Amino acid sequence: MALLAYGVSFRTAPIDMRERIAFATRELPRALSRLGEVRSLSEAAILSTCNRTEIYCALDAPNHKPVADWLARECDIPVDELDGTAYSLWNDDAVAHVMRVAAGLESQVLGEPQILGQVKSAFDAARQADAVGPELDLLLQSSLNAAKRVRTETDIGKNPISIAYAAVTMAQHIFADLSMIDALLVGAGEMINLVARHLRQARVRNIGIANRTFDTADALARANGTGSAIRLDELEKHLPQYDIVISSTGSASHVITRDMIESAIRQRRHRPMFLVDIAVPRDIEPATSDLEDVFLYSIDDLTEVIEDNAAIRREAAEQAETMVSEGVERYVRERRVRDNQVLLRQFRQRAEAARDEELARALQRLEAENDPEKVIERLARDLTNKLVHGPIAAIRDASADGRSDILNYLRSRYGLD
Repeated sequence: MALLAYGVSFRTAPIDMRERIAFATRELPRALSRLGEVRSLSEAAILSTCNRTEIYCALDAPNHKPVADWLARECDIPVDELDGTAYSLWNDDAVAHVMRVAAGLESQVLGEPQILGQVKSAFDAARQADAVGPELDLLLQSSLNAAKRVRTETDIGKNPISIAYAAVTMAQHIFADLSMIDALLVGAGEMINLVARHLRQARVRNIGIANRTFDTADALARANGTGSAIRLDELEKHLPQYDIVISSTGSASHVITRDMIESAIRQRRHRPMFLVDIAVPRDIEPATSDLEDVFLYSIDDLTEVIEDNAAIRREAAEQAETMVSEGVERYVRERRVRDNQVLLRQFRQRAEAARDEELARALQRLEAENDPEKVIERLARDLTNKLVHGPIAAIRDASADGRSDILNYLRSRYGLD
C-alpha cells in the first residue's frame, strides 16, 4: 500500500490557477465519491483552502497518474497544465508533508493556527463519506499529534502574522487614522471573524457584515459590538458607505464586480476605497484594480506584510522541523506495529491458550491433592516453561546462525548483559 500527497499550493501555483482547483466544503462529499471510483485507490481525503488543494490517498501502487487524471477532469484543466504546477509526495515524504501542513509550516502565513482545524475538517468530511480507512486514520492521528506538539512546545504561534492581521496592517498603511474609517466585511467564516477582531482592536469606527445568511451576519455584528448586518443581495447599495471592504466567502463566482465598485467610487466622489480579497476563488473581480482611487489586494499581495513579522516564527520553525522528523519516525514505527498485528495476535493467543491449559490442569490437581501450595508452584513452573520455550529456541537458533543483530537487539530491549 502506497501513501500519496498530491496537489498544488501557493508555492507552485498562482491564485488564478488555485481558484480553478478549489473545492467548496459543500462539494466535498460528491467529489470524494467520484474520487473513490479511481482504480487502485482505496482511501482519500481532500484538503482545499485559499492556499492549497491537496489529495491525500492510499493506492495499491506508487503511481500518481490516476489521481492527476481525475483532478484534471474534475476541474476541467488540461493534464499537462496541471503537471506543471502539481507535486507528488510518497510514503514517508507524504507523512512529513501532511504533518508540516497541519503544523502551519507549509502555510503562506508561517505557523497560522487555522490550518490545523482545516486539516481536521478535511478528514472529518472524508470520514463521513466513508473514504477513510486505517492508512489515513493513522496519518491523521500522527499529523495532529505532531502539529499539537509544535504548537505547544515552540513559539511558532507568537506574533500576529495571520492573513487577517496582514489585511488590517495594510489598511493602516492606506489610512492614517482607522478611528475615522468604516469597514465592510463580506462573509462570516473563521477568517472574517478574525479580521473583525483585528479591526476592532485597531479601533475602526464602524464594522458592517454582509453575508448570504442574514442571521449569521447579524450575530457576528452583535459580537463585535458595532456596525450592522447587510443582506448579500443588498450589498451594492451599501458599498459607497465603506472605506474598507474585506471579502472572504465560499462563492464560486465574483461577489463584487468592477461595475459595482465603479458606481460606489462615483457616489463617494472618488474618496479612496481599500479592497482586500482573501477568498479563493476570488470574490472581487480582478479588473476592479484598473479603477482610479481603488486599492485592490489579493491574498498573494499580503506576503510582504506577513514576512515583516515572521522572524520569530522562522526560528521556531527550525525546532518544529525536528519535531516533524520525530513524528515521522513514530508514524513509521506505529505503522510497522500495525502491519504486524496478526503476528502479535497469534503470539498472544498462543500464550493465552497455554495459560488456560495449565490452569485447567492445576484445578484438576487441586481436586486430587491436599497441598495447594505445591499445585501453585507447579502451575507457575509449567506455565513459565511453556511461555519461554519459543523465545529460548529462537535465541538458540539466532546464536547458531550467527545473528548477532537479533541477539544485540534482545539484550538492549530487555536490559540483559
